[in-house]
Amino acid sequence: MAEKQRSWEKRLTSRPDELTVDYVESLSYDTRLYKYDIVGSIAHAQMLARQKLITQSEFKAIKQGLVEISEDIEAGRLAFDKACEDIHMAVEAALIERIGEPGKKLHTARSRNDQVATDIRLWLRDEIEVVQVQIAGLQKAFVQLAGKHRNDLMPAYTHMQRAQPVLVAAYLLSFVEQLERDFTRLRDCRNRLNVSPLGAGAIAGTTLPIDREDTAAQLGFAEVAGNSIDAVSDRDFCVEFIFDCALIAAHLSRFAEDWIIYASNEFDFVDIDDAFCTSSSMMPQKRNPDVLELMRGKTGTVYGALIAMLTILKAQPSGYNRDLQEDKIHVSSAADTVEKSLEMAQAVVSHTTFKSGEIAVGLTKGFLDATALAEYLVRKGVPFRESHGIVGALVAYCEKAGKPLQDLTLNEFKKYTLAADDDVYEYLGVENVVKRYASAGAVGPRQVQQQLATWKKRLAKR
Repeated sequence: MAEKQRSWEKRLTSRPDELTVDYVESLSYDTRLYKYDIVGSIAHAQMLARQKLITQSEFKAIKQGLVEISEDIEAGRLAFDKACEDIHMAVEAALIERIGEPGKKLHTARSRNDQVATDIRLWLRDEIEVVQVQIAGLQKAFVQLAGKHRNDLMPAYTHMQRAQPVLVAAYLLSFVEQLERDFTRLRDCRNRLNVSPLGAGAIAGTTLPIDREDTAAQLGFAEVAGNSIDAVSDRDFCVEFIFDCALIAAHLSRFAEDWIIYASNEFDFVDIDDAFCTSSSMMPQKRNPDVLELMRGKTGTVYGALIAMLTILKAQPSGYNRDLQEDKIHVSSAADTVEKSLEMAQAVVSHTTFKSGEIAVGLTKGFLDATALAEYLVRKGVPFRESHGIVGALVAYCEKAGKPLQDLTLNEFKKYTLAADDDVYEYLGVENVVKRYASAGAVGPRQVQQQLATWKKRLAKR
């Protein structure tokens, strides 16, 4: 559907080699921008008409032609010629074929350089909102699961060693906090990229009397880019978006790692619905959390997109360079991967329960109340560094004796510290520890109740 010869080819003495055509085309991956290319073109044409650079009848013909092209692409009725190279030239070629001379005026005061920069910003604005909706959905799933386990206990880990007892709900809400930062980072990214490069031209703007504020307003941009060189040549907003995706992927990977471990026979903390597990082609007893393993693995895809995008920008000279054509590959890859992973994570969380009974049986292991005992001694006037050493010695004694701290007699406590009294037992045992958590943001019943209420209220608005 390309013209017999594109205008820029008149500068060249020969037609592009077929190898060149295949190498430089981007239609295979930038067709997803067609809606934004058409919306941007209609806004540009509207501005040209207002500025008397085209007539109103020409604008109407251009707009009608572009709307029809959009409908045909949506319906799968329009096939593009790869010789058009990209979605911009493909749409323009289709427009000229349909409406003739007016179509040739659409590119007045515009370059593919500012055109693609506009398209990708428009696409990313919408893409960010899609990802934010998915983040909110996953947050809601975590909050709902936390509500089911607001009274259940589990061990928390540091260095993969048992540390202190926590409510299962508090553990689940920790992911909601991480996802909230992802949500707000994307919001900030959207605010920064919401700047119109349209009208910057190839690099230096134009001598024609265009109105950049007009097109920016039509397209919902907050402002116009202040420097035409920067407007067409930088893709820092793409890097920022992929970085945000990379952090989302990192958070999902950590969640997946936890639940892969928790689903193992050694831990047996969670029961993930069979719909989100697979079995083995050889071992009939296996029940593998493969979707979580893939979620963990796909993080590498997003990290790869980030490194690729940074590398593209690393050594480019000022101004637009064709290297930037590759940006859409990596931005799209990061977006697609994160969207699928967020969708899968929400499904898994919504179909998982914590095996509270099994977890409770093992809560006496690991001396989870040791820190609380050290803090009990602080209440009795013992300096923390001293109480820390006392409890460490008591734990060593208990390990040899084969019993938990709460089973020690008062006389045994007195051998290590005279500060211990009858009330020491009120601070021992995981239930006592959890209910005594006092600091804001801690993992006790009162704090978790507050956190649940806060998140339910906040997420209800999304």
